[in-house]
This record gives sequence, C-alpha cells and structure tokens, in this order.
Amino acid sequence: MDKQKSIATLQAYATGLAAQSLNHKVEGQIFANQGLTKLAEKYAEHAAEEMAWVDQFIGRILDLGGTPQVEAAPAMPVTPDPVAYIKADLAISHEQVPILQQVVISLQDDFKTYDILRAYALDEEEDMYWSEAQLELIEKIGLQNWLIKQM
Repeated sequence: MDKQKSIATLQAYATGLAAQSLNHKVEGQIFANQGLTKLAEKYAEHAAEEMAWVDQFIGRILDLGGTPQVEAAPAMPVTPDPVAYIKADLAISHEQVPILQQVVISLQDDFKTYDILRAYALDEEEDMYWSEAQLELIEKIGLQNWLIKQM
C-alpha cells in the first residue's frame, strides 16, 4: 500500500469537494430566494452530504499519518438559473465520475481508502443520475411545470 498516494488522492478530493459543497450551499440559497424550496432543500442536503465525505476523507488522511491541508480550490460558477446549474453540475459529473472510478480501482491495495472512495463514487453516480432525470423530466413536462414541482 502506498500511503502517500492514498493521502494525496484523499486530499485532492477533500479540497475539490469542499469547494463543490460550498457552491451547492450557495446555489441552494439562491433557489430558496426564488421560492424553489424543494430544489433549495435538495442542494442544501447535497452540500451537507458532501461535507460529510470531506470529513471521512480527512479522517482517513489522519489514520494514514498524514496532515490534512486547507487548500484553495478553483472558483465554481454560480447561476440563478436552476436548469443551467443542473446542466453544469451534470457536465462535471460526466467528466469526473469515470475518472473517480479509475482512481478507486488504483487504490485497491489500500482497503479502507478503497472502500471510502468506492462508496463516494457510488454516491456521485447516483447524483449524476438524479441530474439526468431532472433534465429528462423538464423535457417531458416542460420547464414551468418542473419549476412548480420545485416550489
């Protein structure tokens, strides 16, 4: 097992996910301000869930004898348009989920890190499917009907 590889991987995901969590929280507040309460709650829950993953990643870094770093993450776009946001989030998922799956496979010799990241990858895949389903629903019932469902 290569502890440094596991630590570096966990740190990279903790940094990116912390930024994504904050972005989801901000978007949730924007959607709440627009009266889209259900969508706001979805993203607030998503933000909290992502921070729980960050906590697990940091805990594992500590277990491996590493020191978690507070690192700057790239800025993430904020938009008041829920459909544009879902599309942007989905694009990130389509790009990152396959990469994450390969990362998980590369850490098979570190069972605990593998298990944590595998569970995270499954969660990210579910989030990707949710975004796809929302866009399909918008296509089927129309934007205005979908927005009403988000109130």
